[in-house]
Amino acid sequence: MERKIAILGASGYTGGELLRLIATHPQMRVAALAAERNAGRRVGEVFAHLAHLGLPDLVKTEAVDFADIDLAFLALPHGVSHALVRRIPAHVKVVDLSADFRLRDPEAYRRWYGQEHGAPDLQHEAAFGIPELYRDRIARARIVANSGCYVATSLLALVPPLRAGALAPEGIVIDAKSGVSGAGRALKEAMLYCEVNEGFAAYGLAGHRHMGELDQELSLAAGAPVQASFTPHLVPMSRGMMATIYACGDAARVHCALADIYKDEPFVSVLPPGEVPQTRHVRASNRCHIGVVADRAPGRVILVSVLDNLVKGASGQALQCANIMLGLEETAGLTLAPVFP
Repeated sequence: MERKIAILGASGYTGGELLRLIATHPQMRVAALAAERNAGRRVGEVFAHLAHLGLPDLVKTEAVDFADIDLAFLALPHGVSHALVRRIPAHVKVVDLSADFRLRDPEAYRRWYGQEHGAPDLQHEAAFGIPELYRDRIARARIVANSGCYVATSLLALVPPLRAGALAPEGIVIDAKSGVSGAGRALKEAMLYCEVNEGFAAYGLAGHRHMGELDQELSLAAGAPVQASFTPHLVPMSRGMMATIYACGDAARVHCALADIYKDEPFVSVLPPGEVPQTRHVRASNRCHIGVVADRAPGRVILVSVLDNLVKGASGQALQCANIMLGLEETAGLTLAPVFP
């Protein structure tokens, strides 16, 4: 049975990735595309590489008819989805790629995003969108909140050993790096080629918004409050993400916890002990690779987690969630191998 899909915010990087992935999906058809700044344009004018797909033209959000839509992807700026989800008919399932429904506590949302939560009465309907960790909840949800890309990279490595008691909840350090596409497609002076090329910069120290998600999910996994140290870095590459994580725990137990939980997962690979993944190994794919290395100090472990920030960190994760919500094959549209070189 064909499922009709709407993408709101279709002209950004994540919207473009959703279109690329859904083009290979056997049971999804894109029925509506909205993009405020690009309304009235053909998809080929915005994404020349997708011109051959015969997609509908871009329209304003208010012009989208949801009557026959089964699921809507919201690839919109933070703060927009709250009001929009209220207007979307109840029969339409929603995967929100923004942060609007990620934080279960509305006060935490206000603290990290500087504005009031616009739909606190709907927050209980939202599932946190990492399928490998919350598949059952996602299957029952009407709203799924895609995790942040840094968060997915970190939690896929940290949650299983925390749940298993193989890692200490104290003293976790997450040293993360992202390609420039993680900043979105909108024009920003700091993201210009000459501003980022031949450089490597830390940003958001001790205050990046993804800390709210990390605090929430790591504490849930550990069953006790966890505040990891998290520092993101901008790397002069288009796509890719790596989290190098330092923690207290026995490397063998940590590896065992990860290998056990992911042994049947189609998109997460735990490498043999001591092997370290690279971002180029997962480029343009929905894969996450995790390596576990014993640190030289007894009782300490280093984890390295990599994924493509636009796919497994955003649009691929969203499509994986959508497949689960619609009762489709979870891997549909997502089996493309990584691109190399």
